[in-house]
Amino acid sequence: MELRVHGVSGVGPGEVLDRPHVQQVAGDRSGGFYRPRPGYPDTRGPGGVVLEAYRWSELASGTATRTLSLVFLLPFMLSNVAIWMHPAGRGSGAGVKVLCRLLALSLTLLYVLSVVGVALDLIAWECMASARCLAGRNWVSWLGGRPVELRLAVLALVPVAAIGLVWLLGARPGRSYAAFRAPTGEPEVINLSLVGRDALPMVRRLRAVHVAAAFAMLDLTLLAARAATGPSAVTIALLTLAAAVLVACAVMVGAPALVEGGANLATDRAASALRAAGCGLTVLTLGVVVLDPTPWPRTDGLPGYDEIVAWVFVMQTAVLAALGLLVLRQRGGRERRPTLLRGMGAPAIAAGAVGLAVVFSADLVYRMAYFLNRRPPAQRPGDLAAPPLAYKWAIFVFFLVVMVAAVVGGAQTLLSGPARRRAAAAIVAGDFPAAPPQAADRVRRVRKVIARARFTERLGPAAIALTASASTLGLAASALALAGRPPAPLMEHLFGVPSEFVNFGLTTGSYLIVGIVAALVIGGLFAYRTPEFRRYVGVLWDLGTFWPRTAHPFAPPCYAERAVPELTKRICYLADHYRGVLLTGHSHGSVLLAATVLQLPPQVRQRIALLTYGSPLNRLYAQLFPAFLGEDMLREVGDRIGWRWVNLWRDTDPIGGWVFAPNRPGERPVAGPAGSVDRRLRDPEDVVPPASDSVPPPIKGHWPCESDERIAAAACELVDRLRDPRR
Repeated sequence: MELRVHGVSGVGPGEVLDRPHVQQVAGDRSGGFYRPRPGYPDTRGPGGVVLEAYRWSELASGTATRTLSLVFLLPFMLSNVAIWMHPAGRGSGAGVKVLCRLLALSLTLLYVLSVVGVALDLIAWECMASARCLAGRNWVSWLGGRPVELRLAVLALVPVAAIGLVWLLGARPGRSYAAFRAPTGEPEVINLSLVGRDALPMVRRLRAVHVAAAFAMLDLTLLAARAATGPSAVTIALLTLAAAVLVACAVMVGAPALVEGGANLATDRAASALRAAGCGLTVLTLGVVVLDPTPWPRTDGLPGYDEIVAWVFVMQTAVLAALGLLVLRQRGGRERRPTLLRGMGAPAIAAGAVGLAVVFSADLVYRMAYFLNRRPPAQRPGDLAAPPLAYKWAIFVFFLVVMVAAVVGGAQTLLSGPARRRAAAAIVAGDFPAAPPQAADRVRRVRKVIARARFTERLGPAAIALTASASTLGLAASALALAGRPPAPLMEHLFGVPSEFVNFGLTTGSYLIVGIVAALVIGGLFAYRTPEFRRYVGVLWDLGTFWPRTAHPFAPPCYAERAVPELTKRICYLADHYRGVLLTGHSHGSVLLAATVLQLPPQVRQRIALLTYGSPLNRLYAQLFPAFLGEDMLREVGDRIGWRWVNLWRDTDPIGGWVFAPNRPGERPVAGPAGSVDRRLRDPEDVVPPASDSVPPPIKGHWPCESDERIAAAACELVDRLRDPRR
């Protein structure tokens, strides 16, 4: 039996099996197993094996609604990926987990603050108090002129609904994955095998804590406004309770013993009690807002809101800085070779998650102020609604970071170009030493493709530089926002930058953020409707939702919690009915199979062989997730299947590569059975047309190409080793 698992391209089972007529034999529409339909010729694979394919792409994308939800939950998803990226250094990474979970909690608070800024600050407090803002707007004029407490109480239902919406979007699918659980062999849990474990108890606890924190932050903003003109005893008591709930939430997510692990009645009750306290406190807060007779202050914005936003920004930057310092301290353990992000993957991706959340929130409030003012918001007396200074600084810093990214990216491309081109020329010269003059154009094309493919290794330094610059600028901007210093006058006073340039940066940055959101939405829709487009856009969703939700519970559900146990159960069944099972994985499918091998019982692993091609196991995953998929773990996979493993790779592939050794001429060989795993495929096969064709062979790059004869030959070799274990 040969079981094929596709990559992130989302291809159909017919393409995976390279057969036009297929039928489903197990699973469902989301994740199913397919075989060639009986009654048609050529239903067998290389070496006469029975063919079967596992299609899992709908687990990661699915309906258009879910695909779009991934767009809006993207910062949550990135924060969840970051927690898996700590270096394989000293300790278990508990400190990185704590800081990543605190950052994830801050993203929930920021989400609530952005909705509060629109509903309570801009609309309820500023717009509804102005006849000019209400003119021609029937959708808000019905509440305009009403008492402040009534406006705030009614519009507070908007953030309450927003909390419920994000809770729903990030909730686990309705169908339980319990049916896909299978025996896992050894009881110990080692690194990558964590991916297939059930994280539902942890997700439930984290979800309860985040819901409690979200309601507590809403209460804090309302009570801070209520207390601006002299707090009553009740207001002070509720403020204390809201702060206590937030502190308790931070303590709980910062204690791995409380949130991790399986079912624990005491911990579950504590999380549920926090959620109930947050919900009950919101009801009491709304009651105080409506019934407290203390006069409301006369201010341009919701009292205390600007300061709360700025303090959240400062806290996020401080936690990011602590995360970066902790990762720097932990680097240099077992993994001594340089990695793609130099071991700084956790702070880099966490900074990306925070940055996206900040700019999305800032632009939401900024664009609403633009809409209400009927012009770009600025600090002029005629403005009806103005966003907090922290949001203005965030948009301006985003504009600066985009310019820095353009400069750094361009410089990195230009500076690395000569070395990449020299390496590509050497590879092509070795592959096609006798290329005829008429193939010169084709040779140049192959060199360009190989040079571009080698740019993957150059992304790390640029990403680290951008992370450092964004974090530094973000901390400075947050401090200036707390000090009440607007961007335009300060930049003109300190650096002589004209205020017109700052306003240009604000406007351009805002439109860039809108463009990013629009591109993500359109990309999500096309990824659902167009399989070919999903090959490029769907990579983000498939890779991001591979890791269990151990940081942010509102992130999209992890499909590996079903795919890995389902593959494990199916392979155990096939091993009982066939002499051996050849597992064939392309691209991300090889990662799913590696996680599955670690969960197979010993008696099953004796009848398993592994064929991978276009695999990112070493080039990306071992580099980005060294603590969970480093070289030690890859060798563990080989050991468990008796090194019946062949990995095929191409120099033209920008994603896949070798696992242990490139096996190029002049490269140092790897000792032991690991040295025989990797085999390089020349791509293209030739630069001149064969005698039977009028065009040269195509450059395949990362494409799966199941019909490639060299892949079939490797499959036949592994099938023979399964038939005769002495080989």
